[in-house]
Amino acid sequence: MRKPRFIVPTIAAGVLVLAGCSSTDSGTSDDEGGLALVTDGQLTVCTNPPFEPFEFEQDGEIVGLDIAIAEEIATDLDVEVATVITPFEGIQSGAALNAGQCDLVASGITITPERQNNIDFSEPYFAADQGLLVPEGSDLSSIESLADANVGVMVETTGQAWALDNGLTVTEFDDLGAQVQALETGQVDAIVNDVATLTPFVSDGFELGNNFATDEEYGLGVKKGSTELLDAVNGTLERIQEDGTYDALYTEWIGTAPSEG
Repeated sequence: MRKPRFIVPTIAAGVLVLAGCSSTDSGTSDDEGGLALVTDGQLTVCTNPPFEPFEFEQDGEIVGLDIAIAEEIATDLDVEVATVITPFEGIQSGAALNAGQCDLVASGITITPERQNNIDFSEPYFAADQGLLVPEGSDLSSIESLADANVGVMVETTGQAWALDNGLTVTEFDDLGAQVQALETGQVDAIVNDVATLTPFVSDGFELGNNFATDEEYGLGVKKGSTELLDAVNGTLERIQEDGTYDALYTEWIGTAPSEG
C-alpha cells in the first residue's frame, strides 16, 4: 500500500479540547477572500484509527482510503494534510469541528439524519453494510444465534445502533482495535462493525459470520455552514470519480475494484 504524499506528523487528541483555535488566529478567513481553514496552508483532518482500511497507522503515519481522498482534496486546494486522532464521539457529533480542531472529519462516517443535524456531509463516497466477526469455527451467524451472546460494538456507531435495534446484548468499545482485542481474549463472543473494516482480520483466527445489508453510505464532514469548503470537497469527489482516481484508490485500499452501479 502506498504512503500518503502530504501527511505531516499526526497530532494525538485523546481528549476533545473544547477551546479550539479559530481561522482568524492562524488560518485564512472568508473575509480575506480565501477558503477558511483552521491552519493556513493545511487541511486538518480529524480521524479515529484504527479503522482499517479507511484510517490506520502504517510506519508511523495514518494512512487509508479516507486519508488518500483527503490528500486529493488537499491537492486541489494546494495545501498539505495534517491528521488529528480524535475520539469517534467528537467526530460524529460535530464537536471536533465546532471546537476548531479540524476542517474535515473523515472516519468511515455513515450519513444519518441525526448526524446531518450536526455536520454538513459531502456527497456519499462509499457504500457499507454491517458485518459480524467471530472466532473461527463459531456457530454464531444469524441475529437469532446472537440472542445469548455478548456482542462487542464501537460506541456511537451505526453498528451499535443496529445491534441495539435487534435486541442484542452489547459491550461498548472506543475503537475497532479494542473490539478485536476483546474478541481475541474472549471478553465478547462476536463483534459488529462495518464489514469492510472486519475483513482484514479474517486471516487472524477469525471469520466473517455474516454480512447484514444495511445500505449505509459514508460521507466526509465539515462544520455546519462551511459551504465553500463543502463545495471544494464535493468538487474533488466528482473529479476523482470522473478521472479514475477513485477507482484506483478504492482498489488499492479495499483490495477489490468498486462494484458497478
